[in-house]
Amino acid sequence: MGAVQRDQAALPDGVQTLVLLGPYEPGFWPEFTASPEYMDRAPDPMDRWSRRIIDALAQELGASAIYPFGTQPPHPFYTWALATGRIWSSPVQFLVHDTAGLWASFRGALGFSDRVDVPAAPAPPCTDCARPCATACPVGALTPQGYNVPACHAFLDSAAGQRCMTGGCAVRAACPVSRAFGRQSEQSAFHMRQFHP
Repeated sequence: MGAVQRDQAALPDGVQTLVLLGPYEPGFWPEFTASPEYMDRAPDPMDRWSRRIIDALAQELGASAIYPFGTQPPHPFYTWALATGRIWSSPVQFLVHDTAGLWASFRGALGFSDRVDVPAAPAPPCTDCARPCATACPVGALTPQGYNVPACHAFLDSAAGQRCMTGGCAVRAACPVSRAFGRQSEQSAFHMRQFHP
C-alpha cells in the first residue's frame, strides 16, 4: 500500500525501508475465507492469517515482519502511513489511500535493512473531491472535528445501524475511491463485527 524510508519517519532499528501491506482487491476476501485460519473458527483469524503470510514473505525476501497488533506500545502505523506519500489524512481523519480510498488498512509491514527504491507518490484523492465522507455518517459521529465513538456504537446497536454492520461504515463507503476498490460487503461486515461485537 505504500513504503516509507528512514529519512521520512522514525523506523525500527535496522530498518531503512518499510513497506506497508494491506488487502488487495478484488481477491483478498476469497483468499482469506478459504484459509485454515478462517475455517478453524478459533479467535483472531485475520491476525493469524496475516502472521502466516507475512512471516513467509519476510523470510523469502530477507525482511523483518512488523504488525499493527500484538505489541505494546503498538507500532505507529498511522504515522508511517502518512509518511509514504500514498496515504493521507482524509477530511474525517481516517486514512485515505490513492486506490483503496477509506478502505485503507494494514495487515503488517516488511522492514528491509537496505534502501529500496519506491515509485513516485500520486496526487492525493481528496484534493478535487466533493468530500461526501464529511456528511455520510447517519448520526454525525464521524466529522472533520472528530470521532464520537460512543455515538457510533450506540447507532450500531439500533435497527438503523444494521446497514453499517452488514455493509460497512457509511463514511468509508461514501468515498468515491472506496467505491471503485472492489471490497466485498462480507469483508466489511467481518471488520464491523470486530469493531462492534
